[in-house]
Amino acid sequence: MHSRPRSTTTRTLRTRIGRIGALAGLSAAALLLAPAPAFAQESGADMSYVLNTFSFLIWGALVMWMCAGFTMLESGTVRSKNASMICLKNIGIYAIAGLTYYFVGYGLMYVDVSGFIGSIDLFYGPSADEIALLGGDESALPAVVENGYAVTSDWFFQMVFVATTASIVSGALAERVNMWAFFAFTAILTAFIYPVIGSWHWGGGWLAERGFQDFAGSTLVHSTGGWAALAGALVVGPRWGRFRKDGTVKVMSPSNIPAVTLGVFILWLGWFGFNGGSQLALDGAVNALAMSNILVNTNLAAAAGVVTALAVSRPILGRIDLFAGLNGALAGLVAITAGPDIVDARWAVFIGAVGAVVCTLGLKFLEQRRIDDVVGAVPAHLFAGVWGTLATSIAAGANLGVQLLGVVSVGAFVFGVSFVVWTVLEKTMGVRVSRTVEELGQDAAELGLEAYPEFVLMVDPDEGQDYRDP
Repeated sequence: MHSRPRSTTTRTLRTRIGRIGALAGLSAAALLLAPAPAFAQESGADMSYVLNTFSFLIWGALVMWMCAGFTMLESGTVRSKNASMICLKNIGIYAIAGLTYYFVGYGLMYVDVSGFIGSIDLFYGPSADEIALLGGDESALPAVVENGYAVTSDWFFQMVFVATTASIVSGALAERVNMWAFFAFTAILTAFIYPVIGSWHWGGGWLAERGFQDFAGSTLVHSTGGWAALAGALVVGPRWGRFRKDGTVKVMSPSNIPAVTLGVFILWLGWFGFNGGSQLALDGAVNALAMSNILVNTNLAAAAGVVTALAVSRPILGRIDLFAGLNGALAGLVAITAGPDIVDARWAVFIGAVGAVVCTLGLKFLEQRRIDDVVGAVPAHLFAGVWGTLATSIAAGANLGVQLLGVVSVGAFVFGVSFVVWTVLEKTMGVRVSRTVEELGQDAAELGLEAYPEFVLMVDPDEGQDYRDP
């Protein structure tokens, strides 16, 4: 029995392998040049659906985390005797917002909007096609994918914005507002006031028809919360001892500066989801590129806000003010929210810097008008939000007249309705706690649970120097 030499066998094997490789290469080239089969096109649509749905969910979760930021900011800004109540109010806000927006809010904002308001669509949920697909009907898949994203993912993303709006009101009225009256107002704000405003623009209503621009909500979210907070502050009134008879303003120092700073950092982080997610899509290079620019602009505006606020705090407030610097970051974020999709990032720096100046001046203005805003919510969210909305006419090509119309219309509606609601609540159930409760602190007097039990509670001797005292 004879066999081939090893070298001959190796050469023959290499020749065969070469031929097979050449045939495989030709086959691959043919597949690449051939039209894409139907299953490949379907896979592409599926991928877009998955990416867009994931974008809504992950950015929405990041915006939800802003509730933790508001909680830290507010609980650190108030005096220690009210920190527990702040924690309770903030988790209550998120829960109420989720329920009211599920029951009626989303429908009023997005379903069959007639121009000024949508429709009541109770218990908004998955589409009929999505329910069929979950039930095992594969024929419903094309219709589901054609929508571009899961219906409930969009609902979730929109809902967390509602909670943000209500959180703005909480900080402004801290330390003296009645908890149940506040929760009642929160329910009305999230079920009716905010959805109506949202339908005007994001729901395709009359402001959208006129070309109003508000990318992620400088006006629709932040100014709405600011107007509601301002109305509440006027009805509820200032804390006892805040404004003295001699015209001076008592400084009520924050109880936990590290907590306030941490809260601002959490809000800064959450804002990437707030603005970035408002691109509303993640599929394709264009959306990915736009989202990248949005996050960079958001970061630059906040950074410019911090530096500018610190620079102007001494001439405006008479001191280098950390609180002003932290609010400067928020003001920069609020201001850029109307147009974070601008291409030239230098505009983001300018818009954020001016927003910080507006906010710092606003802090001083409220003190002069004896309007007590514990966390500076009105200057940071309302004043900076108005500036940011108008600034889109400079940097993003918006029509100044239309932007001004939107700002005034939203302000008139939100402030007017909020003032009426707060007044009705004042007449029916009372909107603020008693003076005794305020002096003792809501933690001990109402909850029986102090945030810092090792601290000794002492009555402030300046409490009796309020301008309202006889």
